[in-house]
Amino acid sequence: MSGIEQTAVKSTPSPLAGRLRKTIVMVGMMGAGKTAVGRALAARLGVPFLDSDAEIEAAANMTVPEIFVRDGEPFFRRKESQVIARLLDEARGVLSTGGGAFLAEANRRMISEKGVSVWLNAPVEVLWNRVRHKDSRPLLRTSNPRATLQELYEARKPFYREADLMVLSEGDVSVEQMVDRVLAALATRPDVLEPQ
Repeated sequence: MSGIEQTAVKSTPSPLAGRLRKTIVMVGMMGAGKTAVGRALAARLGVPFLDSDAEIEAAANMTVPEIFVRDGEPFFRRKESQVIARLLDEARGVLSTGGGAFLAEANRRMISEKGVSVWLNAPVEVLWNRVRHKDSRPLLRTSNPRATLQELYEARKPFYREADLMVLSEGDVSVEQMVDRVLAALATRPDVLEPQ
C-alpha cells in the first residue's frame, strides 16, 4: 500500500470537489493542526488528503525521527522537497507539510506556483500544549524543549508570513471551526476554489 493510499481520506466527493483548482497546502509549526485540519478540510471538500511526512516515512520504511538520526536533517529536507513536488504534480487535494518544509525558498516558490499555502498560525502556548507530551518531534529533543519551540517559532515566523493565506488557530477552536475559517480564507481566492 502506498503512502497516498494510507493517508487518503475515504469520502464521497462533495459538490465542492470539482471546484478545487489547486492543491491546498497546509503550512505552519508543529502542533498548529495541519494534519487534523487538513484531513477534515479534505473530507469536507471530498478530495484526497496527503501528508508529506507520512509519504516520506512510507518510502523510507522509517519514522521521521529515525530518518533524522540515521541520515540527518539536510537529507530529510531534500527528500521532503522531492515528495512535495511529486504530490503537487499528482492530484489536486489537501496537502499537510512538516513544520520546516516552508522554510526552503524553493519549496515556497513551488507551492505558490502549483498550489496555495495556508498558514495555520497558532500561538506558542497552544503549540506547546499540543506537542509537549509527544516524543515524535526530533527538533524538540533538547534539554529545554519549551524554549526550543519558542526559538523555532520566532525563527520560522518570517517564512510562514510569506504564505498565500493565514488562518489564526487558537486552542479553543474546534477542528470543524478551523475548517470553516480555512474555507472562508479560500473564498477570497477564486483561482483556488471556484465560487458557487
